[in-house]
Order: sequence, then C-alpha cells, then structure tokens
Amino acid sequence: MNRRTFLTASGLLLGAPSVFAAAAVNGDEWPQYRGPQRDGTWKEKGIIERFSGPEIPVKWRAPVSNGYSGPTVAGGRVYVTDRVTDPEQQERVLCFDAKTGAKLWAQVYPCQYSGFAYTNGPRASVTIHDGRAFTLGSMAHLRCFDAATGKVLWSHDCGTEYGVRMPDFGIASHPFIDEDRVVVQLGGTNGACVVAFDQKTGKERWRALEDRAGYAPPVLVQQMGRRVLTVWTGDHVAGLDPKTGVTLWDYPIKSPQTLDAITSPSISGDRLFVSGWHSGALELRLLQDRMGVEKVWHQQGPNERNTLAFHTMFTAPLFIGDEIYGIDTYGELRCLDAKTGERVWSSDAVGPHVRNLGVHFTRHGGEVWIFNEKGELIISRLSRAGYQELSRALLVHPTRGQFTRRGEGVAWAPPAFAYRHVFARNDEELICADLSAS
Repeated sequence: MNRRTFLTASGLLLGAPSVFAAAAVNGDEWPQYRGPQRDGTWKEKGIIERFSGPEIPVKWRAPVSNGYSGPTVAGGRVYVTDRVTDPEQQERVLCFDAKTGAKLWAQVYPCQYSGFAYTNGPRASVTIHDGRAFTLGSMAHLRCFDAATGKVLWSHDCGTEYGVRMPDFGIASHPFIDEDRVVVQLGGTNGACVVAFDQKTGKERWRALEDRAGYAPPVLVQQMGRRVLTVWTGDHVAGLDPKTGVTLWDYPIKSPQTLDAITSPSISGDRLFVSGWHSGALELRLLQDRMGVEKVWHQQGPNERNTLAFHTMFTAPLFIGDEIYGIDTYGELRCLDAKTGERVWSSDAVGPHVRNLGVHFTRHGGEVWIFNEKGELIISRLSRAGYQELSRALLVHPTRGQFTRRGEGVAWAPPAFAYRHVFARNDEELICADLSAS
C-alpha cells in the first residue's frame, strides 16, 4: 500500500495506514519512560556485546527541535515532543516510522511558556497504550491522540482547569497508565496534585493530595497483596489507592525547592528508595502488617558539594542485589550498601566531573548500559567490587538547546531501546541505530 500524506488546517500530518506495523518489527517495544515496566530494564536478546568503533553507525536521522523528552517506541512508530518559537511558541508531538524515520504525523498547538526556568521544550515522554498516545506538556497541556493517525481524541488545559502551581522547572511527570486510567502529577489546587483521567473519554476519575508538584512519574508497588500507586511530590512520598486516589500512607520530604522529586522511586521487594538534590538519599520499608512505611536509613550531606550517600539529579537509581547505584551532584557514580546507606565506592569514569551531570541507566541482562550527556553509550558492569567498563561509543552529538556546557551543549534526553535498536534525540535530530548482533 502506498502511503499518502496531507496536511490539514489544524496542522495534522496524516498518513494512510502502513503495512509496516508492530508485527513487522521483531523485538520488544519501549512504549513509555524507562521502558515497558518503567524500571529501566531492556530484555531483548540478540544484542551486540561491544561497539565496533568510536561512533555507533546511525541507521536514519529525522529533524526535530528543542526538547528534554526522550523518544518512546510502539507499534512500529517512534514518538517524541519538541518546541518551536517561530513564528510563535508551539509545542509539537511528532510520530515517525521506526524502520525508516519517515514522519507519519505531527500535532502542533500554541503554548506560551512562562513561570519556570529552562524553557527549551517539553519534559515528559509520550506514553503509548492500547492504540492511544498520551502527552503532558511543560505548561500542563494533557492530550490523548490516536497513536496511528495523530487524531486528537480528547484534551485538557490542566494549567487553567486545575489551577496548577507551576514548579520551578515546569510540568515534567510522564503520564502513567493504570488499567483504564491515565495518571499525571500536576500540582493543582483543591486537592489536585495528582489526577487520574479516563483513558477513553478524558473524564476525571479522581484527584489526590494538596502537595506541590514534583517531577517524578508514579510507580506501582505491591504491598500487603494489593497494588499501591506511589508518587513523589514536592512534599511527600505517598501511597495512593490506584482506583480511587485515596491516600493509604505518606512520608514527608520537605525541600526548599521542588528540585528533589525528579527521578522515579526505585523499588526492590519491600524497599523503596528516593534520592534528591537537597534531601540526599532515603530508603523506606513498605510495611506488610498495615498500610504504611518506615524509615530504614537517611543519608544527607550538609550541602551539594559535601554529600554522604549521593544527592541525585537526573539519574533514576538502580537496585542490584544489596547495592544501590546512582549519580551524585557533581557526576560521581556511586555504589551504596542498600542495608545501611554507607558508600561502598565512587567513580568519575562515567562522565565529566560537572554539576548536574545528565546520565541514564538501562539494565540489560547482567550489564548496565549508560547514556551520558556527552551523547556516549557505555556498556558496563556494576558490582560491589567496582565499575567495569566494557565498551563505549558516541551515539548522538550534544547540542546547546537543552543546556550549554563545555561550549558544545548536552544530550540530556533519555534514549529508548526497542526492536534491537536504540533511539535518541538532541535539539536537532532524532536518530536510530542498529544494536542487533547480526
């Protein structure tokens, strides 16, 4: 079937359905932030063990503009959001063919940025589920699209509708899918810090908490045989009933800014771990005799330069066995004893020793793939014995749109791993590279 495209008056680029769909692409998908289970785990087999040279060959490139959101991949398509300012300020949702990089559709809407810093594009990745694409922009525009065609199914201007109290760095929490609901962290007034909407209709299902907004997306945990939606806001780590939004427990974490609640809580069994720029590192235990949590340990240095465990910024920490791995404020990779919070070792090998080093971890078998802000992809092994680097190569060039560093910029957006390929973006292009062993 030949693909025919046309541009509608609303700015929607439509494409006739392609025979190239998910069935035509072998391998796992990456339909949301941090992968299928939101835990930074990539399970595909048949992947290269080492890179063949200093740069990873790029299979295709597609032009994009500024944005912090990482790509997501499902149904043979790649989704990403960006921002343009000429002739007016707009946010865009873009969809590309995963095999060729051809643009399949684009949705554009006016969006005047105000009230927050780092105004260089959307933060939250597109979440794909059951044929729908959910997006949350920096000014709290929530939209649901038909994932194949880009048709708008429903939308909310949450900033206006919910009286969003804009956090310091904009709305950033990736939309979270739970059964027939999509959940977002907004920081709205009247008990609307966290709001759940019906996936099909966009109707509000519940709202919860009076807290300020954080940036961390929710995660689901198992506690006492039931599912608990765990959110890290600007004021608490809280456990909510995912069906009703009723608060089951909360633990206060106060910060002078909502700078702490950026990365998802990390879960291992009954252990729940969070780490922030100001609050340091905190491990909680999910109680099993009642709904609640208790502090296991809390390690907090006196300031950003004198830290104890680690004070993380962008990097979602990893549990591996009885260790926790994360990036400290000035770029050190650190290993902690998960039982005590004591530091086991530190390494400067992952990236430059700079403030707020951008790093993303992805577990693949017994290895950890690390994407750093220089655009390098690293294959490593992490253990209590130390950091072992197996291979490193350049994936995508850093650009200045997100942030200027070393005179060249950064690559802060997390990559996606799907169909035995890696997908990454900077402020100029979205790229795809083949990682298959064959």
